[in-house]
Amino acid sequence: MKPVAMQQGNPIKIAILAMGGQGGGVLADWIVDMAEHAGWWAQTTSVPGVAQRTGATIYYLELLPESDVKRAGRQPALALMPTPGDVDLVVAAELMEGGRAIQRGLVTPERTVLLASSHRSYAVSEKSAPGNGIADPNKVLEAGRAAAKRFLCFDLQALADRAGSVISASLFGAVAGSGALPFAREDYEATVRRAGLGVDASLRAFALGFESADQAPAQPAPIDLERPVPALPDVAASPRTQALLDTIKRDFPACAQPMLTAGVRRQLEFQDLAYAGDYLRHMKSIRDLDAAHGGEARQWALTCAAARYVATAMAYDDVIRVADLKTRATRFDRVRQEVGARPDQLVHTTEFMHPRLEEICGTLPAGLGRWLEGSKAFGGFVARRLGHGRRMQSSTLGGFLMLYALAGMRRFRRGTLRHQAEAAGLAQWLDLIAKLAPRDYALAVETVNCRRLVKGYSDTHARGGGKYRQLIAAAEQLAGRPDAAEALRALRDTALANEKCGPMERQLAEKLAA
Repeated sequence: MKPVAMQQGNPIKIAILAMGGQGGGVLADWIVDMAEHAGWWAQTTSVPGVAQRTGATIYYLELLPESDVKRAGRQPALALMPTPGDVDLVVAAELMEGGRAIQRGLVTPERTVLLASSHRSYAVSEKSAPGNGIADPNKVLEAGRAAAKRFLCFDLQALADRAGSVISASLFGAVAGSGALPFAREDYEATVRRAGLGVDASLRAFALGFESADQAPAQPAPIDLERPVPALPDVAASPRTQALLDTIKRDFPACAQPMLTAGVRRQLEFQDLAYAGDYLRHMKSIRDLDAAHGGEARQWALTCAAARYVATAMAYDDVIRVADLKTRATRFDRVRQEVGARPDQLVHTTEFMHPRLEEICGTLPAGLGRWLEGSKAFGGFVARRLGHGRRMQSSTLGGFLMLYALAGMRRFRRGTLRHQAEAAGLAQWLDLIAKLAPRDYALAVETVNCRRLVKGYSDTHARGGGKYRQLIAAAEQLAGRPDAAEALRALRDTALANEKCGPMERQLAEKLAA
C-alpha cells in the first residue's frame, strides 16, 4: 500500500483499543518512537478500561510533522482523547473492540481506516450467560463495512502465534501494510529494532501482518461459524477403550457416533473406564426407546440430543474436577504462553476460591456431608472463614499439593454427597424421558435439551439448576397438549435469555392458563 497523503496542518489522529496483555501500550509507543525519529511531533495518552475483559484501554495518539509546527510558529496543542467523528485510524486488538469503537462514533465512512483482529477474547458477560452468550462476529463485520472508509480484518493473533511473538508486533505490521500512515516500511522495522526485545520474532510477526494488510480484500469476508463434526477414530487410543469404540460403531446410528465418542472421552477424563461404560449403557436404553417410537424416521433426534446432554450430566463440574483442571501441566503451559513468559521466568498463578457450604459438603462421604450440611454451627464457620473467598497460589508447592490432593479424591467420588445427588437427578430425568417418548416424541427431545441450562459450579450451577428443575416440572404439566414441545422450547429460550426466573415463570403461567 502507498502511504496516505496528509492534509497540511492537521494532525493524524489514531485510537488503539486493546485489553490488558495485548500490548496496546507497546504499539502506541512504537508509533510515537517512529514518528519522532522521522521528525514529527507525537503525543500519546491512555484511558484504562474497567477490567481485563469488561472494557479495553483506549490509547490515543496525535502526530504532526515538524514542518507544520514551524509554519505555525508555536508548539502544537494536541488533544488528550479521541473525539467521535474525528479519528483517522482505529486499531482494535480484538474484533468486539472494533465494534465498540464503532458504537462510540470513532469510525466514520468519510475518514476512518478501521483495522481489527478477527480473533475473539470472550467478555465476562458472554461466558457467564445462561445460554450461548457469544456475540455474533459477523454483525461487527457488517457494521465495519458500513461505518469505515476502509475496513481490514483478519486474525492477527494467529499471525503473532505463528511467528512466536505477540499481537502488538503483527498489529504494527498491519498498520504499515494498510498505508494509513505516511511512513515507509523501513521506518517501522527500524522502530522494532530500536526496541531491542525479541527483535527477530517481532519482525517475523510484523512481516506477516504487513503482507496480510497489503493483500487484504476491499472488504473482509464473513466469518464461518459452522463447527465441523469431529471425525470418528478408526481405532481407540488404548486397547482398554477399544471395546467402547466398537460398541459405539456397532450399536448406535451413525449420526450419533461422533458425539458419543466425545461423551466417552469426557467420562474417561472425569472418572474412569467403568464410568464410561455406564454412560454407554444409559445411551443404549435411550437408543432402544428411540427405535421403538419412530426414531429412525426422525433422524434419531432423541439419541443425538441425549448423547450430548447425558454426557454433560454425568461429567458435572464439582470441586474435584475444578482442582484437577487447575493442576494440569497443560494449564500452566497455557498461562505461560498467554502472558508471554520466557523459559527462564517464573510465573505465579493466584486462584480465587469461593467454595460454598454445598461444595464443601458435596466432596465428603454422603452421610457426613448431609449431617454437616444441616449443622448451623458448621455453616456459620464456613461463612466466617470463606464467605468472602480466599486467594491461593497454585504455582507454589503448598498450593499445588492442596489442589492436587483434592483432585486425587476422584477415586472416592461415587461415595460423595454431590455424586449421590447428581445420580438421583439423572435417574429422575431419564425416567421422565422414558415416560414422555411414547406419548410425545418431540416433547421428550425438548426435555432432553432442557439440560442445556445446567453448567458450571457454585452459584452458576445453582442458578441454572433451579431453572432446569422448573422446566422439567413444566414438561410434566404440559404433557398431553398438542403444543407441548413448542411451549417447552419457548420456555427454555426465555430461561436462557434471562438471568432471573421471573420471565420464564410468567410465561409458564400464561401457557398453563391458556
